[in-house]
Amino acid sequence: MICITGDMHGDLSRFNDKRIKALKKNDFLIVCGDFGFIWDGSKREQRILKKIGKKRFYTLFVDGCHENFDLLEKYPERDLCGGIVHQISGNLMHIKRGTVLSIQGFKFFGFGGGQTKEIDIRRESNTWFEAELPRNDEIEYAAENIKNAGNEVDYIVTHEPPASMKEFLGFEVNQISYMHTFFDKIKNECKFKMWFFGKAHINKLIPPKYRCLFDEVVVLKNEQWDKEQKLLRKNKHKTKKNENTPPEPASDSFE
Repeated sequence: MICITGDMHGDLSRFNDKRIKALKKNDFLIVCGDFGFIWDGSKREQRILKKIGKKRFYTLFVDGCHENFDLLEKYPERDLCGGIVHQISGNLMHIKRGTVLSIQGFKFFGFGGGQTKEIDIRRESNTWFEAELPRNDEIEYAAENIKNAGNEVDYIVTHEPPASMKEFLGFEVNQISYMHTFFDKIKNECKFKMWFFGKAHINKLIPPKYRCLFDEVVVLKNEQWDKEQKLLRKNKHKTKKNENTPPEPASDSFE
C-alpha cells in the first residue's frame, strides 16, 4: 500500500492518521514537500528523524521551500526502487529532484523545490535558501529521466503545481518561475494518471488528474501487484515449510 499526503512542516501528529498507521513493512508514505523535519540539525531533531526512520514502512518526501537545504545536501545518496534518494535515517529518505521510482508496480516522478512568499523576511533571519528553486542541471536530469521512461509515468509528486494550475486556482499567480513553466511542459508532454502537489495548503481534487493535498491522506493500491506479492509470500512459505520437513525414512522392503 502507498499513502500520499501534503506538507507536514515537522508535525509528527500526521503519522497518527489511521491510514498511515495501517502501513506495513515495505509499504510507502510519500510527502509532497515541506516535510519540515530537517531544519536546525539539533539533537532533538536527530532523535525525531531516527524515530521516523525506524518505522516499519518507508517514508519518502520531495523537498518544498521550508527545508534546510544546506543540511539536506549533506546526506548520502543511494539507489532505491530504480531511482536516487538521499538516505536520511533508516527507512526515511528524500527523493532527488527529477528521479523516477518504481514502487509497487507504479512509476512515480518526483521533483521538489518551491518558491517562498516571504523571501525578504527569511533572508533577514538567514532561513532562506537559494536552493529552494531548482538548478538547470536538475531540470535537465528530470527531463532525461522522463524521456527514458517513455514520457509516461503513473503518478507525479511535486511541491509546486504547474504554472497553468496556479493560474486556474488563482494561487500566487505573481510568483511563476521557470520551474512552473517546466512543469507545464511535463503536463503537456508526459502521460500520467494523477499529479499530486502540496504548496497551496488545501485538499482539492481538480478533475481529471490533479490533486492538491494538505493534511489529507490518499491511499494508492495496485491490485495486480498485491495479488502477485501474496502469491510470492504463499510460495515462499510453502518452500520454507518443505525445507523444514524431515525426509521420509528409508524403507527396508525390497518389494
